[in-house]
Amino acid sequence: MGKILVVDDQFGVRRLLFETFREDQHEVEMAANGAEALQLLIDFKPDLILMDMKMPGMNGLETLGQIRALDRQVGVIMMTAYGDTQNMEQAKDLGILYYMGKPFDLFELRERVREILMGT
Repeated sequence: MGKILVVDDQFGVRRLLFETFREDQHEVEMAANGAEALQLLIDFKPDLILMDMKMPGMNGLETLGQIRALDRQVGVIMMTAYGDTQNMEQAKDLGILYYMGKPFDLFELRERVREILMGT
């Protein structure tokens, strides 16, 4: 199974995704903001990052830019409640694998993660 990093400023969302993907036998770490995410990128070396777009301080796009400066290969699924097309385009330019609206369908997210980590 894979190593997943969950980055979201909302504790409830982080906890839900943490528990869900632990149940699916993945190794999971959580970050509440971009700075924590960057530290975990180095220490934890995730295979996949699930990241919120709108966070205080460094937002998802800024964090993604920093992630790409350190690791061009790690997979990223961006999640947002705000369907901002400009941000979506920027995120795609920075190489996200998938864009997921909030509230997200947990079954759909699990399926996407499975496909990405299994290479199918």
